Amino acid sequence: MNMPDTQNVPDAPMPPTPGAQFGLPMPGGTSVSHVRVYDTVGPDGLAGGSPHLHTVCTEAYLVIAGEGMVQTLSGEGYAETPLVAGTVAWFSPGTIHRLVNLDGRLELYVLMSNAGLPEAGDMILAFEPSLLDDEQRYRGIADLPADGCTTANSPDPAMRRRDAAVKGFHHWRSAVERRGPEGLGPLYRAAVELLGDRPADWLDLLAGDPAEDLERSRAQVEELWWPDRGRAAARLAESAIRSTSLHPDTRRMGCCGTLGTVVH
Repeated sequence: MNMPDTQNVPDAPMPPTPGAQFGLPMPGGTSVSHVRVYDTVGPDGLAGGSPHLHTVCTEAYLVIAGEGMVQTLSGEGYAETPLVAGTVAWFSPGTIHRLVNLDGRLELYVLMSNAGLPEAGDMILAFEPSLLDDEQRYRGIADLPADGCTTANSPDPAMRRRDAAVKGFHHWRSAVERRGPEGLGPLYRAAVELLGDRPADWLDLLAGDPAEDLERSRAQVEELWWPDRGRAAARLAESAIRSTSLHPDTRRMGCCGTLGTVVH
């Protein structure tokens, strides 16, 4: 995922969800970010982002420029999916994904399910076991310092994190080549442990935008086939439109590239 590093800044306030900001959730309770994929080269000679996974959220890419690929490790094994302008690619929780920027111009929009949940710590980086098994060491690399969260300061902390995750990705890829998808078992177990107490508050987040959008659709369907359809017509009268654009402020350092927040 390419969320801002609010999850990595102690006591940082959670950004409001689209529903809270605009009074109208995005479809399905999603959030949207704009990503310019890192064009700096990692330890294996490929430019791109930090391999990571999400424990709950589904993610989608809408590619708008450039050429690249997303390398993935999942229950289906290792895969490389080409990315060009017009490509839409999406993957489920547990998929370790790495964006590779082949021409230096890869740019895309990222849609994340469960708006607010990724920012609450749903992401785990695909480090090697020695880093995953020691939470202090993991956090020392995964959590960007306050002065390393935006492009206004040095990119070094974000690149150290990226490079460690790339090395880890190759470790887990080798494990999958040897044992199949079962080779990812230790990574998944470590990911669950690293979440700690964070999931205790996640049901409240799911009860916001995602549940509200689903409930609105469910209620409308029911009302459309009631004998008295007056409520269905009244609900249509509650319609509205909202819009927003890329925020012009300083871009943030995300896992896969620099981030411009559109709707979170």
